[in-house]
Amino acid sequence: MTSPAPGVGFRFAGVGAHLPDTIVTNDDLSKNMDTTHEWIFDRTGIGQRHVGGTTSELATAACEKAMQRAGVGPEDIDQLLLATTSPDFICPGTAPQVAHNLGLDCGALDIQAACSGWVYGLVHANGLLLQGMDRILVAGAEALDQITDYTDRGTGILFGNGAGAAVVERDPTGASELLGFDLGAAGEFVHILYAEHGGLLQMDGKEVFRQAVTAINRSATNALERAGLTVADIDLVLPHQANIRIVEAAWKKLGFTMEQTAMRLHETGNTSAASIPLVLDQALDQGRIKEGSIVMFLGFGAGMTWATTIHRWSGDVR
Repeated sequence: MTSPAPGVGFRFAGVGAHLPDTIVTNDDLSKNMDTTHEWIFDRTGIGQRHVGGTTSELATAACEKAMQRAGVGPEDIDQLLLATTSPDFICPGTAPQVAHNLGLDCGALDIQAACSGWVYGLVHANGLLLQGMDRILVAGAEALDQITDYTDRGTGILFGNGAGAAVVERDPTGASELLGFDLGAAGEFVHILYAEHGGLLQMDGKEVFRQAVTAINRSATNALERAGLTVADIDLVLPHQANIRIVEAAWKKLGFTMEQTAMRLHETGNTSAASIPLVLDQALDQGRIKEGSIVMFLGFGAGMTWATTIHRWSGDVR
């Protein structure tokens, strides 16, 4: 590792994603609960979700793809940060297992900030880069089928499994950059979305909706101000894929358009900490992010937690 360098750039070197093979459609859910595809899709924007696999298995697969696309080996990674709210065990963390699977010889730790966790990870990775690390693997992975009741119409229609990862590295040219960020939490809302030890997810849907819209507006506004940018300056927003209605309601307040927005919700459902890297992988495949693009990642979720980062994109990770 090199010496700390204030103002060093923050570059995405490779991005990968993985979804398990088994798909549960809205029609499949209608066999076990009083619902229909139309009811679910109209209220959430979700058409299907993936299930199966453990968090460590899904994370390993996504990380392998990210490392391959970055052209790096295990010896090149200085730290693994794994965002998850569905770890393989209560103790130990899941990150050490993933690091072992990948052959890494570095620090590895879990981040538990629910659906905001991967964006939290980007901010912490930036700090480590500024302290002299060269390359960090930031992953988000969930096996939410382990804590979801798929007979409950309030929660079972929402959640699925998946993983996404990014290799981020120092960019001494300064062409890429973390322009601004905002992190926050409001512990008074723990009770509106939670799972007890050995239990399943419980949610006050109406209150989650209200607080999520408030958190999105606050976090995005703060990050834009710190970056010295406006809504019009953002080329693409990649929000947490929770519910299309939440995004639409927040956008009315902020002024973003759906044309500025990347969504993959219809085919993945809510994959918590995995959702933003999953939609990032798709946006790159679709060519929606180019050299010089100004990209915003916006997470919000249980805790409540929220996190926003704004990046100037540089390089071709495909």
